[in-house]
Amino acid sequence: DAGARDRADRVADRLAAVRARIERACAQAGRRPSDVTILAVTKGFGSEAIQAALDASIADIGENYFQEARAKFAGVAWPSSPVRRHCIGSIQRNKARRIAGLFDMVQTVDRADIAEALDAGAENAGKVLDVLVQLNVSADDRNGVNPSECAQLVEAIERLKHLRLRGVMAVGPLDPSTVAPAFADAGKIFDDLAARKPGVDTLSLGMSEDIEEAIAAGSTLLRLGTALFGPRPVKG
Repeated sequence: DAGARDRADRVADRLAAVRARIERACAQAGRRPSDVTILAVTKGFGSEAIQAALDASIADIGENYFQEARAKFAGVAWPSSPVRRHCIGSIQRNKARRIAGLFDMVQTVDRADIAEALDAGAENAGKVLDVLVQLNVSADDRNGVNPSECAQLVEAIERLKHLRLRGVMAVGPLDPSTVAPAFADAGKIFDDLAARKPGVDTLSLGMSEDIEEAIAAGSTLLRLGTALFGPRPVKG
């Protein structure tokens, strides 16, 4: 319909602007734009936002909440080409098993008991689930593992048969002046992990407001919502 075409056109226009930002930031950092993946964060939008992202050839979709994601995913015409559905929200242990069944990657593993619950859910779903360790590199963030405890959590994840460690994720601090050093800290931990662990290839850093700092720190995956879809609808 006309509404769907209009939404797809708006997302395509915003995506072109985002790609231009990524190209400029990669040129500054001496990186290739093809090494940076765009993840469309559709939290708070309807399933039509997911459809518009897919129509724009975005193959990574991120949601924060299990119930919201499950309802929206059911209303999407998924393409035959591969799409990765990412859980990027804080995980409640009692929902971890169902989250493991619904998503292809969980980016927010910050405790061993959460990893164990996801592992049980993945086993139940007959799959191996890709996961990222969420690092806390910001005084504003209540979630994420302290960088000094990252190695211990990595070991716990590696003992689980139905989880596959792919890298790390972090949320930037609210103070823009501290984003670059925080992201650099996360980048160092990722580089160390990638040098030692085969299969570690994902550094999930950066949202709509800090794309440039994320790319400078080595981000391979940007979590973008408002940059693609505009302001989130106000609830109520």
